[in-house]
Amino acid sequence: MKSIARFQDFWPHYLREHARPGTRVMHYAGTSIILLLLGAMPLAGRWWMGAALPVVGYGFAWTGHGLIERNRPATLRHPLWSLRADFLMWYRFMTGHLAEELDRAGVPRDGTVNAVMP
Repeated sequence: MKSIARFQDFWPHYLREHARPGTRVMHYAGTSIILLLLGAMPLAGRWWMGAALPVVGYGFAWTGHGLIERNRPATLRHPLWSLRADFLMWYRFMTGHLAEELDRAGVPRDGTVNAVMP
């Protein structure tokens, strides 16, 4: 992979690294639980729950990459951009705009990863 200097260039790469729908589902589950925990922590007054945030987020995501996508998580090369992209992917999915982003990134609709990608 060539060096990436801007998030706008990282984003399509990130989407191609999440070509299989099952991998994205694992990310959505982890991100959703993180958001629920963030909302519950102040209500419950249990700030120690914050320690579970990286375990939940990375646990779901890395399981998806290892068992479904069979690739190396982008977090290891670009941790901050990867975190930003994860929340952006979740948001685009929840608002119904992810399909057009996947199309622009060249991610095949059937989730195959061996197709020619830009």
